[in-house]
Amino acid sequence: MERPHRRHDISDRVWALLEPLLPGRAGSWGGRVQDNRRFINGVFWILCTVAPWRDLPPDYGDRKNTHRRFCRWSDKGIWEAILENLINNPDFE
Repeated sequence: MERPHRRHDISDRVWALLEPLLPGRAGSWGGRVQDNRRFINGVFWILCTVAPWRDLPPDYGDRKNTHRRFCRWSDKGIWEAILENLINNPDFE
């Protein structure tokens, strides 16, 4: 995998911990998403920069789709479940 190109992008080590927790991955129920990592990096960019969604750089994906997906994950409790898993994971520091 490529090295993060921006300081807010997640590392390969963190991605290895996150990837199995995410919906839309290969082998999971439902549709397969195009790029969960790019989506997560885009959300982290927004959270770390405190920029409005309209300023999301295009290489993180379409801002409207990224925001819509962020809201869907929030409504479904996906962010909360990811955080709980990471907190309880001894490999995550």
